[in-house]
Amino acid sequence: MSNILAIETSCDETSAAIVRDGREVLSNVISSQIEFHKKYGGIVPEVAARKHIEVISPVIKEALEQAGCGFKELEAVAVTYGPGLVGSLLVGLCAAKAIAWAINKPLIGVNHLEGHIYANFLPPTPYPLFPFLCLLVSGGHTMIIKVSGHGQYETLGRTRDDAAGEAFDKVARFLGLGYPGGPVIDQLAKEGNPQAVKFTRPMPDGYDFSFSGLKTAVVNHVTRYPLPVTGLPNIAASFQQAVVDILVDKAVRAAQEHGCQTVALAGGVSANSQLRTQLLMCCRREGLTAHIPPFEYCTDNAAMIACAGYYKLHNSAFGIPPSALDLAPVASLRLA
Repeated sequence: MSNILAIETSCDETSAAIVRDGREVLSNVISSQIEFHKKYGGIVPEVAARKHIEVISPVIKEALEQAGCGFKELEAVAVTYGPGLVGSLLVGLCAAKAIAWAINKPLIGVNHLEGHIYANFLPPTPYPLFPFLCLLVSGGHTMIIKVSGHGQYETLGRTRDDAAGEAFDKVARFLGLGYPGGPVIDQLAKEGNPQAVKFTRPMPDGYDFSFSGLKTAVVNHVTRYPLPVTGLPNIAASFQQAVVDILVDKAVRAAQEHGCQTVALAGGVSANSQLRTQLLMCCRREGLTAHIPPFEYCTDNAAMIACAGYYKLHNSAFGIPPSALDLAPVASLRLA
């Protein structure tokens, strides 16, 4: 029986979780900072780091209590060490190092992107079968990754400018909808017509993405046609539909061209209802399987880090995981 304590502080969520045998989530505690950053229209790194310091100990304590687990019952401590905000990463790393040293257990450094991929291995969904195609969509990353086995990743495409989540936030800010932009646009789009505005779908060569031009198209349209004419819900629905069309089209095509029968979704934007629905429908039409994690594992959380940490500890395909107590945060850590 393997109990992994994981800590995730890459951005503005402070999270700690206990996961048993890489599958059974005993606890997954998340303290969000959204209310603190709303008035700034985005995340302020210094504020994020200070808030992590305030709540990291209570969050870890609550995760242990919910799991009915003590430090002596842990096999290892997993922690996100990048990519992310350096100040935020440092808080989680320092806490994880202190615990690992105090209980004399291994420290497992986990790539945040790897954690999002392994959210697909958490219940209640079944394991995705290798090889599978992962569409990783978040505020900072939009990537298509072929996962051939544990620890075996090939990045087929990535965004050339704004990530999809970043585009949602910028469009929402321009439209006066507040922060974070993804959930509010998703909700508002339900009231609109996704065909109201024919936004172009930027399609760079290969499997790369580009959302900066689409964001500018929204700005230009609203500038030319006042909002009462088109309607805010119609703008939200049309913009969202364009983003989803691009993501699903490229992911499904990549799966077909690289011999993958499963398309897995990951990252905060994977909570978007239109993206989930359209991916399921498109995969079904093309004879593929869509693998979508539960909502609670889509956004940043420690359960996915614990799951990845378990496989890094027990699967030789990863090699030796980063585990020295001098492990440093890497803001721009890439998926090896």
